[in-house]
Amino acid sequence: MPLPVVAELLDLLALERLEDNLFRGQSRDIGTRYVFGGQVLGQALSAAQQTVNGERQAHSLHGYFLRAGDVDAPIVYSVERARDGHSFSARRVVAIQHGQPILNCAVSFQVAEPGVEHQLSMPAVPMPEDLAPPQPLPAEEFAHLPVKLQRWLGMQGGFEFRHVWPRDELRPAKRPPLQHVWFRLRDRVDDSPVLHRALLAYASDFHLIGTATLPHGISYLTPELQMASLDHAMWFHRPFRADEWLLYSCDSPSASGARGLARGSVYSRDGRLVASTAQEGLIRLRATE
Repeated sequence: MPLPVVAELLDLLALERLEDNLFRGQSRDIGTRYVFGGQVLGQALSAAQQTVNGERQAHSLHGYFLRAGDVDAPIVYSVERARDGHSFSARRVVAIQHGQPILNCAVSFQVAEPGVEHQLSMPAVPMPEDLAPPQPLPAEEFAHLPVKLQRWLGMQGGFEFRHVWPRDELRPAKRPPLQHVWFRLRDRVDDSPVLHRALLAYASDFHLIGTATLPHGISYLTPELQMASLDHAMWFHRPFRADEWLLYSCDSPSASGARGLARGSVYSRDGRLVASTAQEGLIRLRATE
């Protein structure tokens, strides 16, 4: 049996089928103010995959976050079977909560086939075993944080992370908009590529838009900062396992108009580019009284 935090995450991604194209997923409070965006992405991908022939694997996902999700309520996923062609299938997914859409998502699937291949090389960074796990905040500083943030920082999730360039989130120094983070699921799970894609969709929402805050000396712990994901795109390139170390290499080419853009490349530890991501997020500094 996997560790409890991993088993809980697997349960979260295993949706209840209500009808042929209708699914229900539970929500988990991980200390964020609203439902974690990666949860909705992972569940939407899981719902879409259940309506496609098993030989067809997701190769891209494009979603827009429309409303904040309620952590205390389940989410219903309605899947439209937009197209089933000779090689590709397309699905549209709407995540619904309290009668309103909170995510619109399109997912494309393809039958495996050979073709030309190339990729950008993985950055030269230390291996995960050469990096220290994140250190907890000092107790006296932790005690002064809002209760929600205490739960976010104090709760062990299903994934572990190791930062190549850690920073002090309470006193963030300004630096270029680039970061590298190793991550993996905390326990071994079965071999299903469908499961590992859903797990990666979940994990891909960690750290990505935060890359756009790096040049500005702010972080998610900055009191006057309001941050939220506006959209999320993913492309799956090659086979991978979410329970083995993956490198998330993220950069942010632009921030303007209270929005920031971030891009991510996900590499296996042997240097294969297995997935790419992109996300725009709200980055709003509110006036303090």
